[in-house]
Amino acid sequence: MPSSTRLTLHSMGISRWLNRTVGCFVFFILDIVDFLLCFTYRTLDFYFESEWKPCYCCPPPEAKQAAAGGNRGRKMIVSERSGEYSKVVSVTRTKIHLDEISESLYSRPSLLAKLVKCFKKNAVECSDERPPSTKKKTRLTVNSTVVEKLQRTPRWSDCHCTFCTSWLSSSSSSLYVNVQQPKDNKAQENVVFIHGFLSSSTFWTETLFPNFSDSAKSNYRFLAVDLLGYGKSPKPNDSLYTLKEHLEMIERSVISQFRLKTFHVVAHSLGCILALALAAKHPGAIKSITLLAPPYYSVPKGVQATQYVMRRMAPKEVWPPMAFAASVASWYEHLSRTVSLVLCKNHHLLEFLTKLLTRNRMRTYLIEGFLCHTHNASWHTLHNIIFGSGSKIEAYLDHVRDNVNCEVTVFHGGRDDLIPVECSYGVKRKVPRARIHIVPDKDHITIVVGRQKEFASELELIWRRSTST
Repeated sequence: MPSSTRLTLHSMGISRWLNRTVGCFVFFILDIVDFLLCFTYRTLDFYFESEWKPCYCCPPPEAKQAAAGGNRGRKMIVSERSGEYSKVVSVTRTKIHLDEISESLYSRPSLLAKLVKCFKKNAVECSDERPPSTKKKTRLTVNSTVVEKLQRTPRWSDCHCTFCTSWLSSSSSSLYVNVQQPKDNKAQENVVFIHGFLSSSTFWTETLFPNFSDSAKSNYRFLAVDLLGYGKSPKPNDSLYTLKEHLEMIERSVISQFRLKTFHVVAHSLGCILALALAAKHPGAIKSITLLAPPYYSVPKGVQATQYVMRRMAPKEVWPPMAFAASVASWYEHLSRTVSLVLCKNHHLLEFLTKLLTRNRMRTYLIEGFLCHTHNASWHTLHNIIFGSGSKIEAYLDHVRDNVNCEVTVFHGGRDDLIPVECSYGVKRKVPRARIHIVPDKDHITIVVGRQKEFASELELIWRRSTST
């Protein structure tokens, strides 16, 4: 092996060691900060909203039998601790709904948590000399307080501006859909655009919509949706933003509302999971699937899927910056709420400063998508969709491969620091007919932004091929 190669490998090893060592110290400090913020927000929530607000810092308490009719109209978290998921039971007068929430909401291991657990274990052993029971039990827990947030009004830490609360003035509970269609309203085909995490429909309407050819604009109806909790769509406080909730809202607000019998789907990042779930549920309606940076991680056998995906996407490393930001957003409930409080609540100020510093030369639609959401929406969507789908997305891909007769195309930025290129190659292994396009020197955002004309042309080509076959 040449000496230069050995030197390079040695320097890479030192860099990884330094990244992990510094990361261990930094994230231990963040563990402590998040622990302190937990009590801070409990106090502030009680002061501003006159009630204690629960969080996910502690596991759900032991099950208690509810009084007859006592939980009517409420939601309860029923957690089977031996599995990856908890069950959310929504009890109403007429029916019971079962949703799945990700185990990663409660299980986010940290060094501080391990030390506390070890201390508690030693304390119990010292105070209780009875021999431990060898019988394995599946602990069934019920917590009705975690999701008792039935008010529609924003929380004190959320933004109260006209834009962010516009959904409150509407009698409809549907998602906001930005529609561009031919002037004669006689579109031959439909295209549904689904944005990614911390984004909105403007990711498509400000980039692709103006750059489609006149021919495409006269033949296609474009529908870009704001997902539940984002942009101008509803941001309910009583929602856990599960996959089921997101899918039902898309079906009600897009497929049913606009009476779509067939449609193409274009999705980015988080939206890829929803697109594949839609394709699995409506296989005969899909004409083509275009995925950008799909977060598909092939989970090894015997490994808990939610934890595996979370550690891959948020590895608790300080470098690169995107990995550090993802780790803070994923592992720390109260730190991420603080970031939301500072940035999302003041997004108009940030837009103003951006325009001022750039002399109004930079369009701020990305800020709208990145900041116009609530912490409740982003936190639960991240865990219940991206991490919680770790064991589901593989089944969706199998279903698309075997039951959805349409073209599948995947685009990925060669310099994407958030979702590695291997995720797209994983899709190719599951769906061999998928076409993979790796765009060099582009990242998670610039896979579209900055090359919107080129990408618009690529999409039109995909749709024409799908129509001709």
